[in-house]
Amino acid sequence: MFIERFVNFIQHEKRYSRHTLTAYRHEIQRFVNYLIERNIEAGKVTHREARSYLAVLLEEGQSPISINRSLSALRTYYKFLLREGGASQNPFALVKALKTPKKLPVVVDKDKLSSLLDMEGVFPDTFEGIRDKTVMELLFGTGIRLSELLQIRIEHIDFYNRYVRIFGKRNRERLVPLNQTLIKQLQHYIQEKKIQPFNNNSTCLIVTKEGREAYPKLIYDIVKHYLGAISSQQKKSPHVLRHTFATALLDNGADLNAIKELLGHAGLAATQVYTHNSVERLKSVYKQAHPKA
Repeated sequence: MFIERFVNFIQHEKRYSRHTLTAYRHEIQRFVNYLIERNIEAGKVTHREARSYLAVLLEEGQSPISINRSLSALRTYYKFLLREGGASQNPFALVKALKTPKKLPVVVDKDKLSSLLDMEGVFPDTFEGIRDKTVMELLFGTGIRLSELLQIRIEHIDFYNRYVRIFGKRNRERLVPLNQTLIKQLQHYIQEKKIQPFNNNSTCLIVTKEGREAYPKLIYDIVKHYLGAISSQQKKSPHVLRHTFATALLDNGADLNAIKELLGHAGLAATQVYTHNSVERLKSVYKQAHPKA
């Protein structure tokens, strides 16, 4: 009972994304099953039992990142239980997160990507081809998340002032500028979308060939297909384009705080990871160019 109330709480009051809702529900249900097997009441879990559970996950081969995700979900769940009177303490409050290796954001060569988008014949002259190019231009031109892309409606685009209204995590709203190339592409796509003989015309900007609301796997497949033409790296996801957008801005002298606002980050710490990519690029240039490097 508490699980469903908790999910409703984080969905409607905290405005967590669908992905987070699914992940939190899974983590909490897994913990509840663990408690049932050991005949432990959820409201009476101790700090020691909370640590033991995370140790079990570690023994099962869960990565530190996965375990920290579980910890975050369970901390939030027990905060809710405290508020609702379902527990007398938060047993996960003092449990420390595991150390995780810092990974640099994966990017693609921005010049190759720009050339790909400008090259004739890369995208078929069909509705799907025009849509696919719009998806690639939007992701690289704005740095928005996959979930944000799927939420865009045509009315969110202001062609006169050249920006798109984006609703990010927890429904935080921000305005992201549009470059002239992207504006022309959006106008072209919207005109094509209007004349398609759809039976189910979605109000979403990006749709399937049947006119239905686009879904995550469709966008993943589009990005993977076109990035495959310029990169052999294993990771070819929409988030790679977001990372490439941010890194390109930083390399060209953009202020870190401005990049933070464009990306919709809540704090500067999440944006600072891109400075590592720029430092690595400078090291590479130095190594190649300096006679004593």
